[in-house]
Amino acid sequence: MNIQEIYKIYQQHPIVTTDSRNCPEGSIFVALKGASFDGNKFAEAALEKGCSYAIVDEKEYVKPDDNRFILVDDALITYKELAREHRCQFSIPVIGITGTNGKTTSKELISAVLAEKFNVHHTEANYNNDVGVPRTLLALHPEHEIAVIEMGASHPGDIEKLVKYVEPTCGLITNVGRAHLQGFGSFEGVKRTKGELYDFLKAHDGLLFLNESNADLTEMAAQREFERVITYGQDDTADVEGHVISCAPFLKFAWQSRLNTQQPATTIYEVLTHLIGSYNLDNMLAAITIGLHFGVTPQQICHALENYVPHNNRSQLTETAHNKLIVDAYNANPSSMAAAIENFHVMDVDNKMAILGDMRELGDASAEEHQKVVDQLKAVGLANVWLVGEEFGKTNTDYRKFHDVEEVKEAIRQQRPENHYILIKGSNGIRLFELPDLL
Repeated sequence: MNIQEIYKIYQQHPIVTTDSRNCPEGSIFVALKGASFDGNKFAEAALEKGCSYAIVDEKEYVKPDDNRFILVDDALITYKELAREHRCQFSIPVIGITGTNGKTTSKELISAVLAEKFNVHHTEANYNNDVGVPRTLLALHPEHEIAVIEMGASHPGDIEKLVKYVEPTCGLITNVGRAHLQGFGSFEGVKRTKGELYDFLKAHDGLLFLNESNADLTEMAAQREFERVITYGQDDTADVEGHVISCAPFLKFAWQSRLNTQQPATTIYEVLTHLIGSYNLDNMLAAITIGLHFGVTPQQICHALENYVPHNNRSQLTETAHNKLIVDAYNANPSSMAAAIENFHVMDVDNKMAILGDMRELGDASAEEHQKVVDQLKAVGLANVWLVGEEFGKTNTDYRKFHDVEEVKEAIRQQRPENHYILIKGSNGIRLFELPDLL
């Protein structure tokens, strides 16, 4: 059975699941494999629970004379090809987003702005890998007018593979930083992989949204000699320019546009957001630029940005009975950690404290990068710091160290900090997201 034949089945059963615990009536189950599971083993159970078909890639799990089993060479490849076939049915604008930091926040801000005018389809949560992206594409419906697709990468070639079935018509890289170095091998490897989005856009006459204040991105775009570019940034040469007004603690910023809009170029708009962090200015400007390009009015854009409230532990302020927490505990890498510390330093609040967890997947650069964080903390004069994890444990510092989050919990039980602004940031695997309920 070729992909076109499978797609015809999908058109009759347009719900796809990869989780045998979630089998809507009439859906299609795809038997994916992971490091510790084999979906083929659950195909029969998925059919019993309500799925109409099961796509499997191991013959031993196919029941004879049961045409509900669709045997393929590789279930994951079939899943992606099915998503690509579905994507090809749509001629709507598709905005592709990748980058080291800010992908998910940018995706949500862009989607919020575009939703002022369009029926927007976008990546849920951070489903941005080779399983999550097909899931997003297969959820496209005829009523959708525009799509915003987030793409992540941890190894060379990851973005090149994703763009082949996302087929973005325009896009942006939020930034490039020293993350997943264990997988990429080097910072240059990060740039090459993220740049695979630029390569696709260039080859298909796509439109690039470029942060011209970012030297790495500007260099990467110049190397490809883009003809279709709209710029944003903090320089007065950008098509959309912005600057920070304050962070006390929420980001307040001003922006103006030199694009061909109905408003005079001299009109300056001010936005008070619900986001923590001056580093979010770039994400805001990207959303503004894309919104303007697609005809969203400046007033609608400001309304969307002022009313966007973050979640999922990203640039989020949580007020408890005892403290105010700046929770950014979903992930951490050297560039995002440095930005968070610098923002915390300039934030106009009292009684600051930081609880920072290890940054994962840095390979041979791990020791050096963790020491840089400690040195930055000292340089900005942040005195009350708790460091969590084995990598921070190896650093040369007199800051208080904890082996893991359980030790931190015990310290909080013995003497909980009171009336502090507390920055909580670390890689997801350090589990600092378990701390807010105790603080």
